[in-house]
Amino acid sequence: MSIENLVFFAANEPEFEEFPTPVEKCVKGRPLQRSWHHFTNADGKFFAGLWEAEPGCWEVSYTEDEFCQILAGRSVLRDTSGHERVLQEGDNFVVPAGFAGQWEVLETTKKIYVIYQP
Repeated sequence: MSIENLVFFAANEPEFEEFPTPVEKCVKGRPLQRSWHHFTNADGKFFAGLWEAEPGCWEVSYTEDEFCQILAGRSVLRDTSGHERVLQEGDNFVVPAGFAGQWEVLETTKKIYVIYQP
């Protein structure tokens, strides 16, 4: 490995995907989601990129550990007991595998994601 193996998001051509939130997960609306996938390691268990979603709310169930940094917008992450946290620009956090609840986008939200999927 050398310095050429580093992945700089600004200089990398990501895999782009755009998709509506699956209807069976939707609680409110049917928000469009976008991802710019920049990196997957050799065993396919670690990956990173950018994600964006339009306003709406859907059910989430994490089988992966995910680090997030909110770059823009406002969202609410809510657990199954109804406890919630507002997420906004500058917030950095980890969602551990096993978390379940709802992700509600109040204002179009963009984040960096770094995921480990065992």
